[in-house]
Amino acid sequence: MTPAATPDSSTLAADRPTPIQLHRLELLHFRNLVGLQLSLEAPRLLVIGANGAGKSNLLEAVELLTSLRSHRCASDRDLISHGQPFSRLRAITGEGDSLELRLRGRGGRQALRNDKLLERQHDLIGPLRCVGFSALDLDLVRGEPALRRHWLDRVVLQLEPVYGALLSRYGRLLRQRSQLLRRGLGLADRAALLDVFDQQMALIGTRLHRRRWRALRRLEPLASAWQQRIGGSAEPLALAYRSGTELDGGAAESEQEELWRAALEQQLRLQRPQEERLGQCLVGPHRDDVGLLLADQPARRYGSAGQQRTLVLALKLAELDLVGQVVGQPPLLLLDDVLAELDPQRQQLLLEAVGQGHQCLVSATHLEAFSGGWRSASQVVQMQAGQICS
Repeated sequence: MTPAATPDSSTLAADRPTPIQLHRLELLHFRNLVGLQLSLEAPRLLVIGANGAGKSNLLEAVELLTSLRSHRCASDRDLISHGQPFSRLRAITGEGDSLELRLRGRGGRQALRNDKLLERQHDLIGPLRCVGFSALDLDLVRGEPALRRHWLDRVVLQLEPVYGALLSRYGRLLRQRSQLLRRGLGLADRAALLDVFDQQMALIGTRLHRRRWRALRRLEPLASAWQQRIGGSAEPLALAYRSGTELDGGAAESEQEELWRAALEQQLRLQRPQEERLGQCLVGPHRDDVGLLLADQPARRYGSAGQQRTLVLALKLAELDLVGQVVGQPPLLLLDDVLAELDPQRQQLLLEAVGQGHQCLVSATHLEAFSGGWRSASQVVQMQAGQICS
């Protein structure tokens, strides 16, 4: 993948004053946070508490309000407090906007902005953007392809909120087509229905492919710059888009959509006999992967544990830079218990990198992980059993 551009130094760890974008958070019946209200009084919030206190749940609520998605689970039912019929999440932004998300145990969501119900839920994304970094992200290099797909999807979603609607639509098509492959309809009837599904999946799948490819192309030079800066080595980092569809990688961007759509539709048709035997779809963006390469070698196979963690750190910092460039303001940064998984040197690199350039919400079990400067410039709250104690 050819780098689009080399990032200038102004995009790297700018140490500049940042306004508080998220001013207030109100949560009702969200996981173990039965009724939480929190006013954010400094650009840095340190949430301290034992495992199970609710720290990660608080950060997850912010992630939901800024992206409509959680990296921890896919079912809204798991997000609602036990025995409650609904959950409500509300944020007040620095511009005075009210953002609200209502989850219902029987299914269905409602998104409101300034107390007005939104016809399209993804219109809630915009006033706040965030980049999350949790201990789960440290498995990006060695983990399954789904982890890297979901990471890339979260990046694209922050760049283009409409991407969430495309993902949901593709997911429904994929489930329905897989069910059709397993049904015992007459051959002619099933073939006709599959033709219709293939056309729709090729159209939506191509739009997903293009956005993932484009985001990865923009991330690569930023991640490479961070890799060299924090890794202290000359090993170049490359990101390879490994599509679940055979695509013409040399096609001009203006021609991609039509060429890739035709390729995906043709491959769906050619794979159909095998798919009918297996009862599942074998082609499309749900089978994408991202290749992470150091010196042209797979980091998964040849990188040391330290190199792999540096690589993940470079990816997350590149994500932070890219979202800030596209949106025009630094996104929120959520650090969920990630410091405990990094050695002291990488902890310090991460904390220095974000500087004062981003509003940060950080969870940890102990305050000692933070230097005196970080602590003195931060709002510190203690959590216990889903409640804020201070």
